Amino acid sequence: MAVPAGWPDFSSGDAEALLAPFLRCASPAEYVALQQRVDMPRLVEALDDWGAVRLGALGPVRADAAGILLRKRVSFLLAVTERYGVFYAEVFTLYVLHTAHDDEVDGLLRYLARDKQLGQTLGLMPEVHEELAGRGMALSAYPERGERAGDVLRGLGRAARDALSTSLASDGARYSELSARREQLPVPYQEALNEVERALAWRHFAPGSVVVGSFDAATFGVPLGFAYLVAGTGQGLASLSRGQYEQATRELAPAAVVVGLYAGGRGIRALSETRGAPGIGLGGARGLRRLAVLQEMGRQWETRLGVEGVRELLRDIRARREAAHFVAVGGVDAALALREARGDVARAQAWLSQAKPQRSGSPVGGTGKGAGTGASVAEDTARPTSKRPLGTERLGSLDAWVDEQAGLTREVLEARLVWVELDAEGPRLPRDVAVLERQRPTLEAPPPGAEGNPLWGEYVAYREERLGELKQGKAVEGPLRWEGYERMRGGFARGMAFERLMVERLRVDAARPRAERQFLGDFDRPCIERSVGVWKQSSGLRFADVLVIEDGPNVGRPPRVETFSFKSRDLSRLKGNPLVAKMIADAREALGYYGETLDIRRSSLQLLLHQVREVPVRRVRLIYEGGPLKPKDADAMKAFMISVRENAPGVEVLFQ
Repeated sequence: MAVPAGWPDFSSGDAEALLAPFLRCASPAEYVALQQRVDMPRLVEALDDWGAVRLGALGPVRADAAGILLRKRVSFLLAVTERYGVFYAEVFTLYVLHTAHDDEVDGLLRYLARDKQLGQTLGLMPEVHEELAGRGMALSAYPERGERAGDVLRGLGRAARDALSTSLASDGARYSELSARREQLPVPYQEALNEVERALAWRHFAPGSVVVGSFDAATFGVPLGFAYLVAGTGQGLASLSRGQYEQATRELAPAAVVVGLYAGGRGIRALSETRGAPGIGLGGARGLRRLAVLQEMGRQWETRLGVEGVRELLRDIRARREAAHFVAVGGVDAALALREARGDVARAQAWLSQAKPQRSGSPVGGTGKGAGTGASVAEDTARPTSKRPLGTERLGSLDAWVDEQAGLTREVLEARLVWVELDAEGPRLPRDVAVLERQRPTLEAPPPGAEGNPLWGEYVAYREERLGELKQGKAVEGPLRWEGYERMRGGFARGMAFERLMVERLRVDAARPRAERQFLGDFDRPCIERSVGVWKQSSGLRFADVLVIEDGPNVGRPPRVETFSFKSRDLSRLKGNPLVAKMIADAREALGYYGETLDIRRSSLQLLLHQVREVPVRRVRLIYEGGPLKPKDADAMKAFMISVRENAPGVEVLFQ
C-alpha cells in the first residue's frame, strides 16, 4: 500500500498523520503488513492515548508494541473516567473492550487492579460488568492491592471531578474534545453517547446507573469489529445508512464475515476495489454489490465449518492477539489450521507446515460459478488448496532449526531466509510476469534431479510468492532458478549448523575462568542471548545472531554489550580484490546492523540492561566458518584483515 512521502514523521506530533495509512488499510492482512514497514513501538509511543486506542481497534498490533498499547489503553480509560465521568467513560470502555483480544483485556484488568484503579473505574460500570462476565473475566477474579496513603487523596480528587463531569456541556473544552472523539467512533457507540447525554440531562446528579443501551456482541464484540467493511473511512459501520443498518447486520452473518475478513483472499480485495469516499453508505449499485460480497463470504465460511464451527473459530481469534496475527498473515489456510488445532497457535503452525489438504474442516465444493463479484469471491474463498502448496508450507522444512526459547521462531527463520535469498548469487529467471506465468512450475512435474526432493514443494511456493510480488511491484529481482535455490537452501542450512556450533562454543567459553576464555574475556558474567531483535533507524529491525550482555552491576554506565555475526560463506574460490571487497562488505553490514548504538527489542532483557533500550555496542565479531571454506592464500590474509579493520573500525573478523 502506498504511504505519504516522509511517513511516518515522528517529529511532527500529528497523530492523525501517523494514523492515516493504517485507517486506509482494506483488510487485517494489509494492516499487519504495514506494521512491518515502520518502527511500531516508536509509532505507538508517539500517538496520544486516544490515537493508540484507535490504532489498536484495527487489529492485532505487533508483539514489540503490544506492551506500549496496553499502557496507553489503561491511561486512556483512567483519563476519560476522570475527565468525562463514569457514564460517558462506560461507552469508551466498551469500545476498548470490544476491540481488544481476551489476553489483552486480561492484561488491562491486571494492570488496573495492580494500581488499585479497577473498582474506581470499571467497577462502577454495569454494562462493562456484563461484557466481562460474558467473556469469562468477572471483576471478582482480579483482586486489587491493599490500601496506600495516597489512595485517599486520589479518591477525593476523583469524586470532585465526577461531580463536575455530569455537566460536561458547561465545560467548553472538555465537551469539544468529547464531541470530536464521538465523531471518530462507529455509529452504535455514537448513539450510546447521545443516549447518555440525554439521560444525564433528565437525571442531573441523580444516583444510580445511566442506561447506555445495548450492543450486539456478535457484531461488535470481536477484535477488528467491522472496521474494514467500509474501507477508507476508518469508522467502520459509521458509513452504513441508518435505514439499512438493522437488516444488514442480520444478513451479513457477522461471525462468518469477520472470520472471512481475517482470512483474506480476493473477497478483501473486492471490498478494497469497491470502496468509495468517506461517508458513502450502502445505497446504490456499489452498496448492493458490497452487501452481496459480504453475504457470500459469510455463507462460504458457514459451508466450510458450520455455524457453530465459525463461532468457535471466531472465539479462537478473539482469545489471543497472536491467533489473530497468525490468521491475518496466513489467510484461509491458517484459519482452518487454527480451528483444527482448537485455537492452539503452536499446534496450528505445526499442522499447517505438514500441508495436508482436505482434512476435517477443509473447504467444501459446489459453490457455484456465475457472473458478478459475489460469485467470483465465493469461488476464490472456497477453492481447495490441494493443487497448490500453502503460503507457509515452506516453513515446514525449517522445523529442525526452530528454537522458541532461543528466539528462533518460525517468523525469525523466515525473515532470515528472505535475506539469504536476496543475497544469493545464483542464476535468476527474468522479472517478466508473462514469462513466469508460462513457465510456472508444478508439484506434479519436478525437473530431472528434483524428484522426491522435499525442497521442490517449497520452491514451487517460493516461485508463486515471487510472481505475486512482481505483479504488485514489490519485488526487484526475479526468482532464483531451481539449481540456484537448492544451493541457496543448502547454504542456509550449513549456516544455521555453523551458528548452532558457535553458540555452543560461546556457552562453553563463558563457563571457563575469565583468564582462560577465548571470546568473552572482557566479561565478568556474560549472558548469551541468541537471535535478538535489534532496531536501528538506518536498517530497521534485524536479528543479531548472538548478543552478549554483562550480567552484573554497572553503576552510572550502561552494561557492556557485544554482538556476534556468523557467516558460512565459501571464500575459497575468491582471491585478491574480490575477496577483500566481499569481506569489507560483510564487515560493514555487520557494523551497520549490529554495531554502534542498538535499540534492544527483547523485553525480557530490560532488567539486564537496567531498563535502557538504546545501548552502545563495544565490539562486533564477524566470524566466518573456516576449514574448506576459508580463503586459500593464508599469507595474503594478514593484509586483507588489516584492510577490513581500516574500512570497518569496531569489527573484529575471525575464522573458526
